[in-house]
Amino acid sequence: MARVSGRAGWLAWLRLGGGGNGQVSGGAGQAVHGPRLPEERTVHFVLDLALRIGEVQMASGAGASDVTATIIAVSAAYGLPHCEVDVIFTSITVACQRGTDEPPITSLRVVRSRGLDYTRLADVETLVGRITRDGLGVLEARAELERITTAPHPYPRWVATLAFAGMAAAVTVLIGGAADMALFAGVITAVVDRVGRVLNRRALPFFFQQVVGGALATGTALALLASGVIAARPTVLVAAAITVLLSGLSVVSTVQDAITGYNVTAAGRTMEISLMTAGLIAGVVLALNVATRLGMAYTPLADPLPPSAFRLPVQALAGAAGAALFALASYAKPRALLVAAVAGGAGTAVFGALTLAGSSPITASGVAAVVIGFAGGVISRRLRMPPLVVAVSGLVPLLPGLTTYRGLYELAAERSTSGLPTLMLAAAIALALAAGVVLGEYLAQPVRTGLSRLERRLSGPRLSGPLRPTERRLE
Repeated sequence: MARVSGRAGWLAWLRLGGGGNGQVSGGAGQAVHGPRLPEERTVHFVLDLALRIGEVQMASGAGASDVTATIIAVSAAYGLPHCEVDVIFTSITVACQRGTDEPPITSLRVVRSRGLDYTRLADVETLVGRITRDGLGVLEARAELERITTAPHPYPRWVATLAFAGMAAAVTVLIGGAADMALFAGVITAVVDRVGRVLNRRALPFFFQQVVGGALATGTALALLASGVIAARPTVLVAAAITVLLSGLSVVSTVQDAITGYNVTAAGRTMEISLMTAGLIAGVVLALNVATRLGMAYTPLADPLPPSAFRLPVQALAGAAGAALFALASYAKPRALLVAAVAGGAGTAVFGALTLAGSSPITASGVAAVVIGFAGGVISRRLRMPPLVVAVSGLVPLLPGLTTYRGLYELAAERSTSGLPTLMLAAAIALALAAGVVLGEYLAQPVRTGLSRLERRLSGPRLSGPLRPTERRLE
């Protein structure tokens, strides 16, 4: 079976002929040949395998450029020389060209479910490496993919709940809460997670799940304050719960898609993030308004703690714990937990140091995200894990949960228009985090060790899938 790769190889087949499936007569009477391909059923089998691999990546939050590069690499490894891939957030389409005398074979796969299982994503990336580097047979690859996609989560669901609770406690300490507040934040987050699990089983749309989560977190914190269980203002409790609810949004992949030119997919992800955030805002505002109607006394927001060099080590440890616990809640492998902790701790330390130096939150967040993306890009590839795992987990401690709650409180409780600029600041911080981590991963490519000369070439931001660039640009 002959193979062709890239535009030059394709044109060579058309000019010289490659023993293709057939021939047609050109305008000058010359025969025009197409590339020799496997039989049609084999082409369908390979395309289905590539699409299923792309579906797992897309469902796990990988960017459209990563999915496109993976599908092209897998199809080329099995002798399909020229495939066009179209990713539009909810579906993936692949068309395999078969020369000038045969129509292309097109397959489509709809991405119906989305969820974080970083062990599954890492196993699929390992499978892609075996296909592209080791020549794994297509039947063996299909069987391995079936095993990966049907395997249960590596940890019980209650472990994920405890991890989310621990993550909320770590974020509480990070933003200045005491030990008792961290405990209450963990309990509230665990309740929110279990309630969300029940609602998910009943197929309630995620928008309303966010409404319930935001209302439950805010209402519980205000109820604890009204009952006298806690004496301090519950600002850090709600902010920690909001950070947990924001952590599941695919902000990094959205910015990566926009930067790499996949604007349709970026628009789809942006709409999803906007709806999820709107649901969270609605839930928080609803709880605040209900508390006011019930006669709860006006309680101003707790002032954020000023930057302090003495708290910087504590913040770094809290950031490392929060990142590692989010990776655990997302079913990452044990060694990924350690790398995520390093990235989260380093990013939090950089953010704290820049804040001490007088940098704005947006600048400090962006620089810290570049450090996270750079560290994740260098370390994760050597340990054979997707950089996406490290990038998303490392950013979690820096998500603007406190800023978001402050803006919502100013709008709902204080009836002040100053809440709008505060919410815009939260959105700017989130964008700076996502853009910074994508830039950091891009900058990490030339300094990776153990790569071939071809792989040292810059191939664009790659948070998942094969790093080796193709001859075709993947904007």
